[in-house]
Amino acid sequence: MFFDIIGWIGMILVLVAYILLSTNKIKNGLLYQFLNLVAAIFMAVGLFPKNAWFSFALQVIWGIVAIISIVRLKKIK
Repeated sequence: MFFDIIGWIGMILVLVAYILLSTNKIKNGLLYQFLNLVAAIFMAVGLFPKNAWFSFALQVIWGIVAIISIVRLKKIK
């Protein structure tokens, strides 16, 4: 049950980030990438005990992309 709740929170975070970006409430910046990173971590935690490796791998990659984006955004500032 704990892992399911964490996974659901991650799913909600990624949707909130996408909705905010799509409605121009936020830009593709640190907040957006941070939301994506936290969402990916939460979803990966939720998926790990279910042995859903293809979805788990997607979240790991999603998180890595977010980290790379955050690092690049920090270098620009």
